[in-house]
Amino acid sequence: MPDDALPAAAPLPLLYRPNVAAILERQNGDIFVAERINVKGAWQFPQGGVDNGEALETALYRELEEEIGVKPEHIEVLETRSGYRYAFAKGRLKYGIYGGQEQTYYRCRFLGKDTDIRLDAHNQPIGAYVKEAKDSNKLIEEFMLLANREVATFAGGKKPNARTKQAPRTMV
Repeated sequence: MPDDALPAAAPLPLLYRPNVAAILERQNGDIFVAERINVKGAWQFPQGGVDNGEALETALYRELEEEIGVKPEHIEVLETRSGYRYAFAKGRLKYGIYGGQEQTYYRCRFLGKDTDIRLDAHNQPIGAYVKEAKDSNKLIEEFMLLANREVATFAGGKKPNARTKQAPRTMV
């Protein structure tokens, strides 16, 4: 390098946006997954970003209310796992600074009735399906390795069938 050349700038560290996700589980072990309204075939747990200064558990309750109309009194937090990071594809930045998300998962017992879940609570209806139980710790770990569109098939450990292709149901 010539004496007058500037050294190459070091890449900026990747910032991860804090995010919470809820694995809602019935007493019998069935879990809730929902299809994104804006991306057909993309399935996920209810989830979303944590606002500045907001506690993780507060964000969890807010996101459940915003996305599926579930109130705090309808869930019981059973366990929490955190530290799951992923980078957005193709160097995309969210809000101009976040290159990925760091998710904290909450496994929650759903204490309400099916009618307590309102998929159109905020005029944005989504499809939802019940999937059979699977060890939640394994599910969380493996979920991070899958594309969203694989979650519905994976969560129940079954091959797609006629049931997964029917009209969306509004139950947990």
